[in-house]
Amino acid sequence: MLNLHRLFLLHELHRLGTMSAVARTSSMSPSAVSQQLAQLERETKVSLLEQAGRGVVLTDAGERLARRAQEMLALMETARAELVAAGHTDGGVLRVASFQTPMIALAPVAVSILEQRHPLLRIEIAQREVEEAYEGLLAHHFEVILGETYPGGELVVRRGTDREDLLRDPLLVVLPATGPWSEARTLSDLAEAPWALDPAGVRTGVWERTVLRSDGIEPWIRFETPDPLLQVHLVRSGHAVAFVPGLIAAEHLGGTRPLRLPGDPHRSLYTAARAGAREHPALLAFREALVEAAGTLGDLQGLDRLRR
Repeated sequence: MLNLHRLFLLHELHRLGTMSAVARTSSMSPSAVSQQLAQLERETKVSLLEQAGRGVVLTDAGERLARRAQEMLALMETARAELVAAGHTDGGVLRVASFQTPMIALAPVAVSILEQRHPLLRIEIAQREVEEAYEGLLAHHFEVILGETYPGGELVVRRGTDREDLLRDPLLVVLPATGPWSEARTLSDLAEAPWALDPAGVRTGVWERTVLRSDGIEPWIRFETPDPLLQVHLVRSGHAVAFVPGLIAAEHLGGTRPLRLPGDPHRSLYTAARAGAREHPALLAFREALVEAAGTLGDLQGLDRLRR
């Protein structure tokens, strides 16, 4: 009888590459991981690991079993989802990872919907950036995550996951309501303006710098922060201009001048879950509540547009 926990550790070793990485994501010590995998070798009577320098790698048999382990884990989640659906249970815990703006604009509405319709279902939402959230999803720390893709970004669906589009979110530029930058009509008018931008190493920061440099602007970055609400505050106080997602426009851009960008760029928001759990009632309910929450967002009709 193969032990599913040990198979999961083998699959994690195949995915992450080192015992120490598996130990970190599994909240175990490296020696405990090693002991569990040694026990799996004894149970299978097959060599699954071999030394490679100071670490280990999977043998051919180990790689084949690791791939089968992923299939077995997905089948286990599918079976669990079917049992929950058959039992018509409405409880349990759904662990969610989301980056900031959906937590601000969508999560409160979605949670309220779920509290009314599924009062026994407990939602736990942690703020994580997309890459960290994906790692947590694959390590079974979360059941569902919210992610984003920016224009020009790669549309990657991770192996073993189920991705579902949620909404397209317009990207805006926000100017102070008064002062030297408030009456800009083109991006070129902002060539000398101080900017509040996301860090250069994240997808949002890459997109922002690409937009500006494609217009011949090497931005003066007065503030570098990944927090869009802080960026808006810096704009409102007259100390910067910034790019912000439309998702927060309705409630958080008071005292600023939001404008559409040339070409009307959008980012795409989505949810991702492990493929085996795609029919779990809690996941279906959460995705349905998010779609309904997205439908309550105000439109952005009537905004002026920057010209090239």
